[in-house]
Amino acid sequence: MHRDWMGAMTASTASVSDTSDDTAHDDTSRDDTSRDAAEFWFDPLCPWAWMTSRWIMEVEKVRPIDVTWSVMSLSVLNEGRDLPEDYRAMLDNGWGPVRVVIAAAKEHGRDVVKPLYDAMGERIHHQGMQDLTAVVEQALAEVGLPAELADVASGDSVDDELRASHARAMELVGDDVGTPVIAVNDVAFFGPVVTPAPKGEAAGRLWDGCVLVAGTEGFFELKRTRTVGPIFDTTD
Repeated sequence: MHRDWMGAMTASTASVSDTSDDTAHDDTSRDDTSRDAAEFWFDPLCPWAWMTSRWIMEVEKVRPIDVTWSVMSLSVLNEGRDLPEDYRAMLDNGWGPVRVVIAAAKEHGRDVVKPLYDAMGERIHHQGMQDLTAVVEQALAEVGLPAELADVASGDSVDDELRASHARAMELVGDDVGTPVIAVNDVAFFGPVVTPAPKGEAAGRLWDGCVLVAGTEGFFELKRTRTVGPIFDTTD
């Protein structure tokens, strides 16, 4: 099976139990000054990566974490695979947004990656835009980046950098996954796949679970079948 944005077809949510008690976080086993590190790999096309990215943004509000935003590519991931014609067409078009993000970071620094991802994702997932050329053009304008960056979408000038970013995620997590990939203190997993994106302390508790399993030697996965699709919060 091909690995698509519906959860890589080979992986599903990492489930972390929630409680009804929404009291303040209390972790006496950790130094209050310690900060966790997360690296989040995304493809702007993937709705599940979008959901997970909205969760990690909530985590930033309630836990001391430092997040690095990086690019992976469904188009790279599915190269050479026998895919349905419509899905292959989507992936052929999907090179554009990730190339533009890579080029923007290369020319203007990594600080533009997250705002550009947000601008693209808002149009793709909340506004339902399917014209990716227009998505790229409007996102660049919103972030204040040169319109000329859109030119890289149709060429391969940044493909070496794109493939390197994608490969780094795969080296950490393995091949049998899709988007998103998140590294928690240098231990990488596919997911978590979650919908809707938890907010507030619920988001923090899910992060605590990720930190816990990442720190458990020999832990690899938890799975269960998804029963709903992405539930987008368009009020953000």
